[in-house]
Amino acid sequence: MEKKNLELAIQLRHELHAHPELSNHEVWTKQHLINFLKENTSLEIVDRGRWFYAIYHSKAGNRNVAFRADFDALPIEETIELPYGSQFPGVSHKCGHDGHSATLCGLALEIDQKGSDNNIFFLFQHAEETGDGAAECAVFIKENNIDEIFAYHNMSGFKHNVVHVIDGTAHFASKGMTILMEGVPSHASEPEKGINPSFAIAKVIDAIPEFTSKENNEGDVLCTVVQVDIGAKAFGVNASKGALRMTIRALYEKEMDKLQKNLEDLAKSEAEKYGLKVAFEYQDEFPETANDKESSDKIREVCKEKGIPMAELAEAFRGSEDFGHFTKLTKGSYCYVGNGENYPNLHSYEYDFKDDIIETAVEVFKGLAKK
Repeated sequence: MEKKNLELAIQLRHELHAHPELSNHEVWTKQHLINFLKENTSLEIVDRGRWFYAIYHSKAGNRNVAFRADFDALPIEETIELPYGSQFPGVSHKCGHDGHSATLCGLALEIDQKGSDNNIFFLFQHAEETGDGAAECAVFIKENNIDEIFAYHNMSGFKHNVVHVIDGTAHFASKGMTILMEGVPSHASEPEKGINPSFAIAKVIDAIPEFTSKENNEGDVLCTVVQVDIGAKAFGVNASKGALRMTIRALYEKEMDKLQKNLEDLAKSEAEKYGLKVAFEYQDEFPETANDKESSDKIREVCKEKGIPMAELAEAFRGSEDFGHFTKLTKGSYCYVGNGENYPNLHSYEYDFKDDIIETAVEVFKGLAKK
């Protein structure tokens, strides 16, 4: 990577870091990235509202290859001292999306200056953390006939600057599921005159181990109870409303869907038994992120050709990533670049994106741009 381009990318990363914005509110961030590309490249810019992409039009135009970066931040306070620290209380780039976007801009500089036999698309995506960004951007794939798409994430706990890749599922599918039940209140001394949802909700919770057991599923299936909210702090009143909130996730999306149906069916059955109203709500929905082997093999080839250290990811991450919306529609692969085995974890107060992995990721992407 050209030294000047790396310096520009790092400077951009610091500017983004100082101005973090939460998912679906990335107004300054998006415009700053567009301004950077307009000032430093001749790429075509396509503004799609909350997201945008840039295009390098090749004279040869062999294939349409895309690279994606996310640019939202997290509701976490910046507590470490940085010369480019967050200027916004309670918001910071503690997942490194500032670095991902700076990397993609660094790639844009290199491709714009050195060219490619393929048409290269640079997709800048909002709202990865909430799972709805890629769902909105997915139209990009068909509208531009994208043949293949790639992205990466910086990853703590992995050897520094070592690229990791996996075939098949890289990230579990997941979603937030809420079961709402409503009965009839009564005086606490006369529980028989009311309808309390506690018993029905307890039955659902009690069934979770069976629904998620390895014997009943293909691949790992998890259900985490995150909140049980029944009644109020009023000892004279028999509870009449309740909510059970869970995160459901699975290695394969079809298994998550089966778990969801099992939970819904049991909740409906128990609600009917007790005379309760029941409803369901869903949020933070992520598909499984499944890597195409051919695309992952290209990452392996590039690392070998360029002498970039590489390792195989032993198993999929249970945490989700919305990149799966893209790989449902075209070939692609999602890889990782290590921050260091003892580096602070993502989403922690001590974390900050490591600038030196920008060059590693750009070099991998440059190699993929030629494939």
